[in-house]
Amino acid sequence: MTDNIRDHKGSIAEIDDEQLPVPEHRLHGPMHFLGLYGAEHVAATEFVIGAAFVAMGATIEDILIGLLIGNTLAALSFWLITAPIAVKTRLSLYTYIEHNLGELASRLYNGANVLIFVAISAAMITVSATAVRVLFEIPPQIYPYPTNVYFAIIAASASVIAVLVAYYGFNVVAEFATICTPWLMVMFTAGGMVLIPSLNETLTGYTTLASFSDFVNLAGTTVFTGINAEGEPGIGLVEVIGFAWAANTFAHFGLIDMALLRYAKKSVYGLCTATGMMFGHYIAWISAALMGAATASIMKLSIAVVSPGDVAYYALGATGFIIVIIAGWTTANPNLYRAGLAAQAVFPNVARQKVTLVVGAVVVVGSCFPFIYRQILPILAYAGLVLVPIGGVVFAEQHIFHRLGYKSNWHRLKGLKDNKPALITWAICLVFGFGLDALGIIYFVYLFLPTWVLSIVCYTLLAKAAGADKSYPEAEQREQEFDRRVKEYHAQLAAKETHVKVKDTTILTKIIRAVWIVIGLLVPAVLAWRVLFNSPNLYDYYVNRELFYDITIWCTIIYFAFAWWDLQRSKALNRSQVSADAVPAS
Repeated sequence: MTDNIRDHKGSIAEIDDEQLPVPEHRLHGPMHFLGLYGAEHVAATEFVIGAAFVAMGATIEDILIGLLIGNTLAALSFWLITAPIAVKTRLSLYTYIEHNLGELASRLYNGANVLIFVAISAAMITVSATAVRVLFEIPPQIYPYPTNVYFAIIAASASVIAVLVAYYGFNVVAEFATICTPWLMVMFTAGGMVLIPSLNETLTGYTTLASFSDFVNLAGTTVFTGINAEGEPGIGLVEVIGFAWAANTFAHFGLIDMALLRYAKKSVYGLCTATGMMFGHYIAWISAALMGAATASIMKLSIAVVSPGDVAYYALGATGFIIVIIAGWTTANPNLYRAGLAAQAVFPNVARQKVTLVVGAVVVVGSCFPFIYRQILPILAYAGLVLVPIGGVVFAEQHIFHRLGYKSNWHRLKGLKDNKPALITWAICLVFGFGLDALGIIYFVYLFLPTWVLSIVCYTLLAKAAGADKSYPEAEQREQEFDRRVKEYHAQLAAKETHVKVKDTTILTKIIRAVWIVIGLLVPAVLAWRVLFNSPNLYDYYVNRELFYDITIWCTIIYFAFAWWDLQRSKALNRSQVSADAVPAS
């Protein structure tokens, strides 16, 4: 498969774009990635993960410092590990593996991806189902399995809809997700602000906070107490840092996000991941934990079993149903799509739509079981452990080999079908990583670090023995010729596709934009601020909170209607510009 592409004698245009590097004229600037990572990492999982830190017994000091350090390390990992390789190769990891590691490695790797993305998709849909459950007054699902047939029906129905969307209309969902980011950021922050007075009243008898130290004392006494759900001393600073760093290990050390960052003009744009790490994985986690603790107190349940739907309802009223459903679906759909692509790589002779339906059937069943979303942090950590060795193999090829005089594409130059050193390295690292976990030598969230280092060392040694340090003049000349033809093809594409993006400056568009910014975002933020800082007693707090509930739902409807309108007008304007550019001059 790979060799046929590199030995291709016909037109480069006949090759699928995914098999070629991203052309320069399709690259994006920093704003694209700031929005992209904000959208993906401010999601329904934040409700679950925020509550998980409470249930695991972290202290407020460990949370404030540990999440800051851990998420900084994650952003730096994207910048220093993922982005340079993505920018250098301009390939997705899936394509890179197919080109450099062989067909068997590609199939095994994509099979692992199917399982991981299916679990994440099922978890997100279950989260959405918890919001619908509240609407129908279905009891909370506190066990690992569904205890109410109607909950299972709701979860399965939501899954079917998500699968059909991934099958037919993924582009629409992707566009919709881009406009959700500002709203999700405001709502997660507002939800925490709305419930803080209620928490404070249970502790001190007062609904207002006088200083930041009061907030730290409140959170440390009622939320992040240092005692876990079993009444034992909880996790510490090192564990909190590890959880934050490991939550996206498969994306940065494991290089999955090469698929996104290959479109970056510069590798420094890897720092744009900070919008997701510092807001979604810092502010939103803390805010979600505050909301979860307040909701558990109101419902007189353990935070470990309070569902995201309950949390969102008590924090945001009717708007809470919308945030959980949207955040769940906008995260589940791209992961379903990825699972379909990965499954197609495992079964290349089956159409993507068909394998997506098969994968979707598994998601439908999995979404009915609440234990999947409640275990999302361990799932993400172990997913990283499975995928990180391949990231280490690619890192070795791109950063180590040239320093040693090895060929990064030696497997392809040699004309081998399978890259056995890569497969052996992966197997050794899986045994090593999960062996360390079984022995309890190192906390499981940090297992990816020694495993990644071992993968680099093992692969470098094994690849040398297999011929990575040899020269292959004829094959190298063919590669250079192929690369030259690709550059010529990209130059032709650039001449056809390069258009100046038109900025819509019409009065109507400015009015539309002002409406969704002011009414959709600023009004809910001001109302939440009023609840937090202008509620001197319980009566005023309830009045302000109900006002926030009543108005925010309408602000939300207006926000999505006008933001979508704004997006469509911008797209229409640029389509018309492209059409105008395509008309030859007379």
